[in-house]
Parts: sequence; C-alpha cells; structure tokens
Amino acid sequence: MGERSIRVRVPGTSANCGPGFDTLGIACTIYNELELTLRERPGLEFFVDGEGGDNIPLDDRNIVWRSVRYLLERAGMAEKFQGGVIRMKNDVPLSRGLGSSAAAIVAGLKAANVLVDNVFNRRELLQFATKIEGHPDNVAPAIFGGFTVNIVSRGRAQCFSFLPKLRLNMVAAVPDFQLSTRMAREVLPEKVSRQDAIFNIGRASLLVAALCKGNEYFLRQSFEDALHQPYRAELVPGMMEVFSAARAAGALGAALSGAGPCLMAYVLERDRCAGGVGEAMVEAFRKNGVNAKALVLGLDTRGAHIINE
Repeated sequence: MGERSIRVRVPGTSANCGPGFDTLGIACTIYNELELTLRERPGLEFFVDGEGGDNIPLDDRNIVWRSVRYLLERAGMAEKFQGGVIRMKNDVPLSRGLGSSAAAIVAGLKAANVLVDNVFNRRELLQFATKIEGHPDNVAPAIFGGFTVNIVSRGRAQCFSFLPKLRLNMVAAVPDFQLSTRMAREVLPEKVSRQDAIFNIGRASLLVAALCKGNEYFLRQSFEDALHQPYRAELVPGMMEVFSAARAAGALGAALSGAGPCLMAYVLERDRCAGGVGEAMVEAFRKNGVNAKALVLGLDTRGAHIINE
C-alpha cells in the first residue's frame, strides 16, 4: 500500500569530445538501469549489481536517492513519499570519464518524475540535473541522447541534440584506475592564451559542422584540443601515445573522455576497424604501465527512457 515502482535505463556519456571543453557531449550504448520504488513510510533499501557495488554509499547520501528527493521536493511530493527501494544495475564504470554520476542523477530524476505523473518535461529535468551535477555536458546527452551542444545562458542550461550524418562507433579504452573530476580540474590554468582559445573555437566548430554534414575529411582534423588535454596528460600515463596508436589503427581521431582517465577514439562504422583500434589503444596503455580494457560503443539515440510501465 502506498507504493509505486518504475524501471528506467540511462546511457553513459562522453563529454568534451576533444575541443568542446564543458560544452559538447555524446550518449553511448552503455547503460545503467534503475528500478525505483517509492514508499510513503520512511526507510531505504539498496540493491546494487555491477559497477560501484562496493564503494557507493547505500544511505541517504546516495546520489540516486538525493536526485529522487530533489525532484520530489520540486514536485511538492516529498512529504507523501518518504522512503523507497533502489535497485541498480550499473554497467557504466565509476570515475572513469563515462558519465557515471550523470547517469545516476538522471536515473533518479527520470524515475521519480514518472512516478509523480511526469510533472516536469525533459527541459526542466535538464535544469535539475545541471543544478545537481554542476554542469550540463554529461547530463544533457544522458537525458536527450545523440550528440549534444550545451550552454548555460543566464543561469539556465540549454541543449541542442542531433544525430550525426556519419555512422560512428566509439572505442573507449578504460584504464584500471580512477580519476576524480576535482583532481582533473585542479591541473587546469585559470587563463588561456588567445591563440589557444582560437585553436579550440575553430576545431569545436569544425567538429559540429563535420558531424552535421557528414564530412569525413574535416572530422579527422577536429578532435585536437589546447584547453584541457595538454594539462591533463600528466594524469593519464601514455595518453598521447594512445591517441597516436588509435589513429594509426584507423580511427578518425581520439580524445580524453570527460575528465578521464578513459580515452575515446572515434571510428567510422563501415571501416570495421573498431576492434583493432581498441587493441592498439590497450597495447599503448600497457607499454606505459597501465592495464586497460577496450569497449566498442555505438551512439545512443534515445537518452533516458522507461523500460517497463
């Protein structure tokens, strides 16, 4: 009595995509699933399968539950639903740069919103998720799917989502160590030169244009970055060698995924080189003393969605 349940699936994401620091993101075909049951009586139960089972908090500090509570408060339903059961099946690696925290936040918001009869639309969920996460570059593709261009204007997050005209695979080389976003931001300079700013504006613009028009030639020239990757390279041993290995094996280009340490290569689906690119990236990491695994991912086109009624 007094219970409601729903199950949702949310994609992992890769932010920045090279030159689009804090503005570009892409949704990938790796997922976290959440089954949420809301109860009128207080008390929480957690069940975790997969990534993070040993080290995520299983109490009211849990980011999924905090996101659920945030939405319930905004909907005026926090007094009605005071407890719940959270069942998580996590395939997105934690603290690797594949949007695990964004997936958790969006899952909590999406599930809670469905259970209170979809009081809020996706644009409003984007505002809530950005407020919790601090920036929209991972939460936006997690909500909308596809490739996203994200800005914050007058305190409000805005997201333009589109599907590239090229069929791409993403090859993620996932090292066996974690890297916190806080640490990755601490190595960045407060100011950058005009030359570096122009460098990135050009390549970020070229990346979006090439994806929209399906231009392979210009896409190959668009993944370089001068604003964050050169500074973060010291945190990811062998990063530049892994990039070179990916391109030599047939990738269009490669970039640090989010704050890292995962490195993401972009390949044309028709070239059928994703497996070889993954092997080359893992081998380049190994030569630099890092164990890694390769994941071949597609483009998620749905974003967060219900998987049962």
